[in-house]
Amino acid sequence: MALSIKPIGDRVVVEAAPAEEKTASGIYIPDTAKEKPSQGTIVAVGTGKPEEPLTVKVGDKVLYGKYAGTEITYEGKEYLIMRESDIYAVL
Repeated sequence: MALSIKPIGDRVVVEAAPAEEKTASGIYIPDTAKEKPSQGTIVAVGTGKPEEPLTVKVGDKVLYGKYAGTEITYEGKEYLIMRESDIYAVL
C-alpha cells in the first residue's frame, strides 16, 4: 500500500484493525459498546533518530496502547500516528 504521508523522526503511521463485531460465543456487539482496537498494520515509517534506528517496518502487525497516537483521516481512511515507543509488540 503506497501512502503519501511520510512521518518525521521516530513516528509511524498505523492502520487500525477493525473492531470486533461479535464475541467468541457469537453475541453481536453494538457500536456503542465496541472497544477501540489495540492492534493494526504499519503503513508508513519515519527515518528514526540518528542514535536509534527504527525496529519496525511497513507491513508489520503491531500491538499498541489503547490511547496511543493521534487519530487522523486521510483520503477517507482512519490512521493513527504514534511514536515507535508507543508500540508494545510486533505480531
